[in-house]
Amino acid sequence: MKVDTNNLVSITEASQNFSRIARMVDETGPVIILENNAPRYLLIEFEKAEKEHLADNEDLTNLSRRLIAQNREAYEVLAK
Repeated sequence: MKVDTNNLVSITEASQNFSRIARMVDETGPVIILENNAPRYLLIEFEKAEKEHLADNEDLTNLSRRLIAQNREAYEVLAK
């Protein structure tokens, strides 16, 4: 994930100006919220989070299919 360094905000700023931080997400993408100058939270649009989750699940499904295809003989022996 690419993160714009202009989208780094302190936790204090995020808590005091949440609506402005939410607008930043809408306009420029994910915002990283820092605590003690270290990344602590990531604020992204919910729809994008859902798409990322679905993509991860699809990757796992494809990986599972590939492993089954590669090891079909072993699975067939184990299934007996």
